[in-house]
Amino acid sequence: MDDYSHMFDLTGRRAFVIGGASGIGRAGCFGLASFGAHVICGDVAIGQAKETAREIAAGGWAAEALPIDLYDGKSVAAAAAEVGAPDVLVISPSINVRKPVLDYTEDEFDRVVGLNLKGIFRALKAFVPGMVKRGKGSVIVFSSIRAQVVEPGQGVYAATKAGTLQMIRALAAEIGSSGVRANAIAPGIVETPLTQQIKQNEAWYRAYADKSVMHRWAQPSEIVGAVVYLASDASSYVTGSYFLVDGGWTAADGRFTPPLPAASTVPLS
Repeated sequence: MDDYSHMFDLTGRRAFVIGGASGIGRAGCFGLASFGAHVICGDVAIGQAKETAREIAAGGWAAEALPIDLYDGKSVAAAAAEVGAPDVLVISPSINVRKPVLDYTEDEFDRVVGLNLKGIFRALKAFVPGMVKRGKGSVIVFSSIRAQVVEPGQGVYAATKAGTLQMIRALAAEIGSSGVRANAIAPGIVETPLTQQIKQNEAWYRAYADKSVMHRWAQPSEIVGAVVYLASDASSYVTGSYFLVDGGWTAADGRFTPPLPAASTVPLS
């Protein structure tokens, strides 16, 4: 009988999590460490990243922190020189300026695209070649449901998330024969610092909650399972995927009003 009890085991692997100071990245650091990975928490907010690493180490796992700024090519190169080729690379940071496309300034456009798309490109260029040379590894980037569905005020952010998805799909196709896998996780609405503005508006918060078929927001901890899965050998034949973790947001197109009739009266065709 085959033994699958260790398929999520990450013992002996090094995971570099960019964005490990807060939100989904921070939760991912804890998740990867708890399955045995040596986690390097990378972030521009190095104080918070160090705190993440301290808390992980206090739990008996291996962790350290490293500064990295995805806006700055020199910072990314310095981090790559320090880390080398990790077994797992997670890239989670993004920003959003919520306003109509025609109201965007060029500076705002450059800031959003510069982190969400170009920043990921910089990280891939810096870390993935070493992984390819070694012949094994997992690259995990964060896209969003906004790569697929959008709303007013989210156009530029959505464009970066769609771009991230297509870039990681292309990368997966280009490096697949090397043994390195590349996948994108697409969360729905998650309670993180990025969504703080929405959380402070009760009507907005409730409307987003009700768009999910589960009628609630996700917590960062609920994204960790996807991170660990894609990092581990459990997903050894998964690459180029768009991994939705959205509470059914994209499965349902609106609500039924009035409610559906009783099952016995629903026509069969």
